[in-house]
Amino acid sequence: MSTPYQIDIGSFTRKSTFFWAAVGATVGLANLWQFPYLASLHGGGLFILLYLGCLLLVTLPLMVTEASIGRYARHGIVLAMDGLIRRAKSSRAWMAAGRFSILAAFLVLSFTAVFGAIALAYVFFGATGRFAGTGQGEATDILARLVSDPKAYRGFMGWHVFFLVMVLWVSGQGVVGGLERAFRIVVPGTLILLLALFGLAVWHGRIDGAISQILQMHPQDLSWASLRAALFHAFFTLGLGMGVWAVLGAYTTPDTRLKRSILAVVLMDTLVAILAGLMIFSMATESNVFDGERGFSLLFVSLPVTLAGLPASQFVIATVFLMVVMIVWATALALLEPIVGWLREWTGAPRGLSVVLVGLAVWAAGLASLLSFNLWTEYRLGGATIFRWLELITGGLVIPLVATLIALFTGWCLTRNLSKTMLGAAPKLFGEIWFWVMRLVLPLVVVYIGIHYTAASLVSLCDNGSRAFWCEPAPGMVLQEGSGASPEAGDVGEHATVDAGESGKPEEALPAEKVPASEHSERQTPPENAPKDDDILYHSV
Repeated sequence: MSTPYQIDIGSFTRKSTFFWAAVGATVGLANLWQFPYLASLHGGGLFILLYLGCLLLVTLPLMVTEASIGRYARHGIVLAMDGLIRRAKSSRAWMAAGRFSILAAFLVLSFTAVFGAIALAYVFFGATGRFAGTGQGEATDILARLVSDPKAYRGFMGWHVFFLVMVLWVSGQGVVGGLERAFRIVVPGTLILLLALFGLAVWHGRIDGAISQILQMHPQDLSWASLRAALFHAFFTLGLGMGVWAVLGAYTTPDTRLKRSILAVVLMDTLVAILAGLMIFSMATESNVFDGERGFSLLFVSLPVTLAGLPASQFVIATVFLMVVMIVWATALALLEPIVGWLREWTGAPRGLSVVLVGLAVWAAGLASLLSFNLWTEYRLGGATIFRWLELITGGLVIPLVATLIALFTGWCLTRNLSKTMLGAAPKLFGEIWFWVMRLVLPLVVVYIGIHYTAASLVSLCDNGSRAFWCEPAPGMVLQEGSGASPEAGDVGEHATVDAGESGKPEEALPAEKVPASEHSERQTPPENAPKDDDILYHSV
């Protein structure tokens, strides 16, 4: 590849913008539909402590490394790695870390926009009273008609374009006029909405059960699987391995205290996950008994059904999903930036043109995921649709590969002096912990995460009737009928929930046929073709 243009990619004007942008990048749908479920399953408050421990001791050093690389080079991850490789006189093969990180950001953004389209549609559905008087079956039918009705996929495509235009318009305004202004408005606005909705949940009177399940200590539920789930959640939820932290680090002002800001982001992300979980689960259940829902079923079926019974339900439902849209919007803006920055640095193209070109590519790639839910749902390879393969490759291979390469490069190729210069002023103890975590601990942990994520995800596909080679029992092995091949919930971590659900047959398509309405308090088994709560494996959105 030819030498990239050395162009100025921009900079924030206020030091606090890094904090707001990083919070926007890390707070995603996993905070709403997955973290509270894992906490309730693995010991409540004890799981939260485990999660914080994994964050501080394992993933925080990688966050600091990626942001420091960008800040030191004042470039995106690809050019930043290029400069460090030249200074360390290392093999050009390490450039794979930067290039694969751009690929990861592109793939994740492609299906993040699809989720954003669903949330955006639900804002209008709620505001126009579509959920008034609905039961569980009727709410499932509303989601089905939006997402998986082969006759109505063009409407879904329209919402997809609508959401992408929102993202591209902000990015096209530039780093200061677009990104900085948006993050400083959208992220605090999201937190204000969250606090208001949390107050509504408390007033609504069903928060006791959620507090009991999510915050109280339940040592009897703690196991090694809990540590594994906390580790996976800590790795996937923070946007690592996608060049986001590097480009945000490159945009920081000289007086931004990077390491303190990153620590504050980690704590804020955890606090938001707790508040959002308490709010959603207290609103989405009919009593103080937590029923363990998560994913699509929780956010797009149970939640609007329960909210429909509140006074001014149209306003409440629209507000809840406006908050969801703002969360996904901020995530998408953060994911788009390393791709746009890379294209500008590689080609020298102006920002507006770069945003348009990247946007068209993201739209085209997103159609593959979008159509996997409707027109292409029957086209499967190894028991998985295109969407499942995209997220499996991203979460099980590309992101762990990038994280491993960055850890190995900074731990083994950079000199101590260069590492200290890149990190900046830091306590000696932090420097030593960072060095050994990057050199030994993190590579081993991330390789384990990638292998386990991929293996468990592939095994889960066998429940779709796949005849792939990995589904063939070993010679001499006898499988009992109905035994199910899926790993237990949480085994592949926060972003890979491949528990097969009640029927043991996870599918990605919602049926277009109408499901009979049920009483408000009943929890029906989803139809055979409906997506189970475990279908969306990757939740870093």
